[in-house]
Amino acid sequence: MSQSDEPRADGGAPQGLAAEALAEARAEASGPLSSRVDDAVEADQDAAALASPDAQPHHPKGSLWRDRNFLTMWTGQALSQFGTQITGLALPVIAVILLDATEWEIGMLNAAEVAAFLIVGLPAGAWIDRMRKRHVMIWADGIRALALASIPVLWAMGLLHIWQLMVVALIIGVATVFFDVSYQSIIPSLVRRDQIAEANGKLESTQQIAHLAGPAVGGWLIGALTAPVAIVIDAVTYAASFVALLLTRDHEERRAPEDHAPILHEIGEGLRWVFGNPLLRRIVGTTAVSNFASTMAYTMLPILILRQLGLSPAAMGVIFSLGAVGGVLGAIATPRIVARIGEARAIPVSAIAFSVSGAALPLAAVFPALAFPLLVVQGFIASFTVLLYNITQVTFRQRITPPRLLGRMNASIRFVVWGVMPISALLAGVLGQWLGVVPTLWIASVIELASALFVVIGPFWTMRDLPSAPPEPASA
Repeated sequence: MSQSDEPRADGGAPQGLAAEALAEARAEASGPLSSRVDDAVEADQDAAALASPDAQPHHPKGSLWRDRNFLTMWTGQALSQFGTQITGLALPVIAVILLDATEWEIGMLNAAEVAAFLIVGLPAGAWIDRMRKRHVMIWADGIRALALASIPVLWAMGLLHIWQLMVVALIIGVATVFFDVSYQSIIPSLVRRDQIAEANGKLESTQQIAHLAGPAVGGWLIGALTAPVAIVIDAVTYAASFVALLLTRDHEERRAPEDHAPILHEIGEGLRWVFGNPLLRRIVGTTAVSNFASTMAYTMLPILILRQLGLSPAAMGVIFSLGAVGGVLGAIATPRIVARIGEARAIPVSAIAFSVSGAALPLAAVFPALAFPLLVVQGFIASFTVLLYNITQVTFRQRITPPRLLGRMNASIRFVVWGVMPISALLAGVLGQWLGVVPTLWIASVIELASALFVVIGPFWTMRDLPSAPPEPASA
């Protein structure tokens, strides 16, 4: 269930944060590799600012449609989310078609995209808790824009090689670690407490539209302009986000230096918070194993679609776009499903559904005449149920985590659930080279089935609602 996802909130934070979880849905969900590294929220404000909505008088009253500051940031994010979908499609096309990469090289490329979450994921959370989140995001956008721009330049000079794609993917991955953890923390410093759900709902709506339209448009652009030139568009969108964040203002207060503990102590505090909660432990287990399986499958997917099935990049984009419809409907349906079966039971129900859907990928190779509809149906079911799973579990995490720990909580969970991805991508490359693409997809589907066990055999069935307040300090 790889992409939300994404973590935030606490006892001092608002209780109605279900919509806020939407911003994380793709980040921790199983889906195409292009969706995984998309992007939740942490607040570093002082207790007084969180305690009263009136403590933030400079925010406009009423709808965020009247908040020019938020709209500036939102516009930049909408553009970059759309551009990310283009690169997510263009990179594997360049590797598979233009550079004729092997299964092992595709595995290394995909591992490079997410290796940063394993390498710097944990310290990044502690470092970001000491920084201004918006400033971190500005730097990350600038680095990503420059790194992407190097691909069409090298291609035009006839110097582009697969190892250079890997270097660019690694640089973008490191910048994305810092951007995503900061992104998960920025909203409470931009809007009032009672506007957090609305703000994240708007951000997620644009993200879902990007997932819906971006791959199809990306496929068309790749066909019309070539993949390296299409990547220029993503570099421009990151530059637009860079400018938008420069023009955005926040009221975040940096933690006082005397509140800084040694970095290892702060990392340990975040890990203890996450793994000290038995429900969170089970959720992290399911998410990590599912991400491992989906990364293995989606590492081989471009080779299956473009090389073995002989479909075009445009067709691959349409498959991803049609599958993303499930994510849009899942976001809409989640409140109704949760109201009917309960918040706690929605987690194992959704985990069972997305774990079963993985079997459709190898079946597409077994029945090539039905490959297109099978891949679309698989993407639809996975997107729908992953959104249900992530919205529910991320909202729970947001409610129970203190503001001062949100960055480290986000980083700790992502270290585990995204840290398995580079290992899985490398394993997929080895298995794909050794056994072939289709056997590797079958192995991934079996692991995906096993991922649901953590929450299926847990206490979720006996509960209707998940805890709504932080555990007592002694428990933590």
